[in-house]
Amino acid sequence: MEASRHARALFSFLRRRSAAVGGKPPGGIDSPPKIGLALGGGFARGIAHTGVLRVLQRQGIPIHCVTGVSAGAIVAAAFASGASPDEIARAGCAMRFGDVARWSLCRMGFVASERMKCFLQRLLKRYRFEEMLTPLGVVATDLATGEPVSFCNSGDVFLPIRASCSYPGLFQPVRCDGRLLVDGAMSTEIPSQLAWQLGASHVISVHLPAANDGPAPTNVFQVVNRCFQILQTHTEEGWRMHSDLVIAPDVSSVQWDGFQCGPALIEAGEAAAEAALPAIRQWLAEIRVPRPVAPSIVNPGSMPA
Repeated sequence: MEASRHARALFSFLRRRSAAVGGKPPGGIDSPPKIGLALGGGFARGIAHTGVLRVLQRQGIPIHCVTGVSAGAIVAAAFASGASPDEIARAGCAMRFGDVARWSLCRMGFVASERMKCFLQRLLKRYRFEEMLTPLGVVATDLATGEPVSFCNSGDVFLPIRASCSYPGLFQPVRCDGRLLVDGAMSTEIPSQLAWQLGASHVISVHLPAANDGPAPTNVFQVVNRCFQILQTHTEEGWRMHSDLVIAPDVSSVQWDGFQCGPALIEAGEAAAEAALPAIRQWLAEIRVPRPVAPSIVNPGSMPA
C-alpha cells in the first residue's frame, strides 16, 4: 500500500512537470494555485457535494474549474452557472426520481431522461459551456468503445449532463453526434484528469462511495449497482493519480434514492470539507511548484443521523 501511495505521488509530480514543459501553467513560483474540483456520482448521495461547496465558498477558497460525472455533473453545472450551494442543496433535497426521469420501457432501458432538461432549466443560471462563470467539464461514456467522452468549452450543457447521468440498465442511452452515451462513471468515476486538462494545478476530488458490504442483490437494479461498485473499486487508481486531495464524506449508508436524507448528506459534505481545509490553505500559502506528496483521503467519521 505504501509503495502504491509513493507511486501515485511520483506520477502526480511528473505529470505536473511535463505539463509545465508543454506550456500548461502548473501553479509555479509566480502563480497562485488553480484549484479544480472534480465531483463523482452517487445519485441522491450527490447532495453531499453541496455541503463541500458551502464550506469552500464560506472560506473564500477560489475554484478555477469544476468537473463532474452523473449526479456530480448536475451539481458541477449548477455551481459553474452561478447557482449558490444553498440553491443547489434546496433543489437536491426537493428532487424526486420523477423530476428527472419518466418510465418508458424499451429495449435499451426502462427510463427516459428528457424530463431532466426542465429540471436543469430551473436550476442552472446559464445553459452553455462558454457562458459559465466557472469553466465546466462533464464526462459521459461511449457505449461502443467504453472510452470517456469529455464535454467542455462550448455547446449546450443539457445533453451532456443527461448522458452523464444515464445509468445503464435503468436509463436509456443518449444519442449524441452518432454515438450512444451512458453514465460517465462507467469510464471515469471522478473526472479529476479533466479538471487538470482545464488548467487546474491542484485537484480536489469528491468521492461519494456506496456501502459495498450489504446484503446480496435481490433484483436487476441492485445487480447492476453492485457491478458498478466492483468496477469502480478496480479502476479508482486512475482518478486518484490525478487528485491532490480526496474528500470522502461518509454517505455510504444512504441508498441511491435517499433524497429524504438530504440534510444529513449536506452535513456530511460540510464535515469532510472542514477536515480538508488545512491542506487546501497550505496550497494557497505556498506559491510554488507542489512537492510530490501522496494524495490525502479525508473521511471525518460517521455521517450525522
